[in-house]
Amino acid sequence: METGQKAVVKTAQIYKMTAADPHTHRRVVSKDGHNKVRIDNVEGMVKLYLHDIWTTVVDMKWRYKLTLFSSTFVMTWFIFGVVFFFIGMGNGDLEAERSLNHTPCVMNVETLTGAFLFSLESQTTIGYGFRYISEECPIAIFTLVAQLVITGLAEIFVTGAFLAKLARPKKRAETIKFSHSAVICRKDGKLCLIVRVANMRKSLLIQCQLTGKLLFPHETMEGEKTLITQTGVDFRLDSRSDCPFLILPLAFYHVIDEASPLWGLTAENLRTRDFELVVTLNATMESTAATCQSRTSYVPQEIMWGYEFKPVLFTTPGGRYMADFNYFDKVRPSPDLALFTHNPEKLRLEEEYRKEQSD
Repeated sequence: METGQKAVVKTAQIYKMTAADPHTHRRVVSKDGHNKVRIDNVEGMVKLYLHDIWTTVVDMKWRYKLTLFSSTFVMTWFIFGVVFFFIGMGNGDLEAERSLNHTPCVMNVETLTGAFLFSLESQTTIGYGFRYISEECPIAIFTLVAQLVITGLAEIFVTGAFLAKLARPKKRAETIKFSHSAVICRKDGKLCLIVRVANMRKSLLIQCQLTGKLLFPHETMEGEKTLITQTGVDFRLDSRSDCPFLILPLAFYHVIDEASPLWGLTAENLRTRDFELVVTLNATMESTAATCQSRTSYVPQEIMWGYEFKPVLFTTPGGRYMADFNYFDKVRPSPDLALFTHNPEKLRLEEEYRKEQSD
């Protein structure tokens, strides 16, 4: 079977599985922000990764990176040790009977172990002791220069990859906490989807902006089915889409109105809808001015209709603010019980009435 036919069959199977179990919500992004899409059947994947070797090495897990770091040095020591061993063999340094005026290329190197130790000493020290190179063997001098240049470049690459891995803002993004669930309740008379976000470190995150993507299956007017269609979901804080800095746990909200992709969502159909809301926080670290990004996702089972977050910010007897994260994920029923029988048309008419009254 050809590759194209295999792809068609696999896609058809996926549609069949989705249709058979409409309540199964697959994730594109995990709760901790990792990509859950499996990349398969890509020709020349290894070649593509080697073309971008820097990103490949930086993205390696630490255990593979440490293995690469160790093997790089050991391999260069051994390879050039073998080269020096063969240079000595070609120069007759390993023969049992040598003439009195014979000058070895590398002094006191008569075995492969000795050649390996000389290679190691040449790469890691600035001087020689028992083993040293002679000035009457140009090929050994050239090999020594080549070793120092090549290994110097290798050290720069490996060390740079280590520093790039350590300096990546990925670890900083892991200290950004999202609420496990999102809630839908009224805010200033409008139906809103609310997500709580907190910075777990004392160092500030500035220019924070929360954005969302709604992922859902879609069928076009022509009958073409797509497993995932993306549409933007805007979040704001008060009247702005961004905040100057994230110093306290904040609640970002999305207004569910006629312009919202969530318009038409009700308490009754929420659990039967098939979508995933991917929420991404982009921020700048005050300490390094580097940009970090953290994300999570919510499926319908993690969106609570008619609930609101419990307060997480309190004051101490000494007059200081305290964020109690025991309440960070806790919710309580919203006072507006009409949310449980939400009618989009009723909400629209109420909104128009409030606007007329304000005018």
